[in-house]
Amino acid sequence: MKNIHRLMTEITQLTSNIETNYPDLYQFLNENPITIPSDKHPSIDKVILENYLETLKHLLRHYIDDHKR
Repeated sequence: MKNIHRLMTEITQLTSNIETNYPDLYQFLNENPITIPSDKHPSIDKVILENYLETLKHLLRHYIDDHKR
């Protein structure tokens, strides 16, 4: 398992990659329901960051696969 700092770095790099290379996808990241916390003061831990990173990777893979066609 990765530490929190490394997860944040990967999330930042992946988000930057999406912003730069896939602007059509980037515009929807803020609308992703997974990123909208239901609590007023959500607790962010390692598991949540890992899940978010995997979600970003999945979104990018899906976007790339759909746009290859």
